[in-house]
Amino acid sequence: MTFTGTVNLSLVQMRCSSSPEENVRRALAKIDKAVDAGAQIICLQEVFNTHYPCQSEDHRNFDFAEPIPGPTSLKLSEAAKKHGVVIACSIFERRAAGLYHNTALVFDVDGRQIGKYRKMHIPDDPLYYEKFYFTPGDLGFTIAQSRFGCLGVGVCWDQWFPEAARIFAIQGAQILLYPTAIGWLPDEKEEFGPTQHDAWCTSMRAHAIANGLFVGAANRTGREGELEFWGRSFIAGPNGQMLAEAGESEEEIVTGKCDLGLIDTVRTHWPFLRDRRIDAYEPITQRYID
Repeated sequence: MTFTGTVNLSLVQMRCSSSPEENVRRALAKIDKAVDAGAQIICLQEVFNTHYPCQSEDHRNFDFAEPIPGPTSLKLSEAAKKHGVVIACSIFERRAAGLYHNTALVFDVDGRQIGKYRKMHIPDDPLYYEKFYFTPGDLGFTIAQSRFGCLGVGVCWDQWFPEAARIFAIQGAQILLYPTAIGWLPDEKEEFGPTQHDAWCTSMRAHAIANGLFVGAANRTGREGELEFWGRSFIAGPNGQMLAEAGESEEEIVTGKCDLGLIDTVRTHWPFLRDRRIDAYEPITQRYID
């Protein structure tokens, strides 16, 4: 059954240390706080249980990965069941010897894991050497049908790709969640910082509009190594309107009310899904058309 009521979505924006135990403890405390404020769906940031490991190609960082189920996922499952809420997150998954993923998980109100998505788009940029660590996902663009709505959960770099958002949407996703770790390189912030942030936000608001659904991006904050994470976690509605937004440098819990019944209204008035020419889109599967 599709949930069509109003749901309280909360995004946890926090700093991270190199201690998984400390990060998980602090995240669980913030989940408690979000629940006290009425949250029903809670999303944590990308690889929330450790510092961002990809600023260098360092084999020691593979020690931060863990299996699923494992210590972190089990604690989140317990928290979801304890509070009767839905929890989404991203962790560094150790799948097998030499095989690692950046994996998003969703736990329903009874603690069951109902979603697993392995990050499909893997960047390789200065201080974001993710191809060294993460194997591209092989599960497709999976969705999670939770007690409080159908979720599509991508991870960070996935948020730039309209194809991914559309595939989540046409499978029934009502809310797109993007656990994120994005920030400024030290020598770029002054010149390019405002436009980089604006592009990041605009891209996801466009997903909300083009697909007529809600979008939430949970980013980390604080300085880790050379990266200054810009925070600004936000929730956007199906018309692209900003429902809630965090600041740059502080730990915050961002909460917005998502009226899922609004999705049908918006899609009826802006019928982008109706008017898609699926018979003409075969070229989109090509890398480039010369």
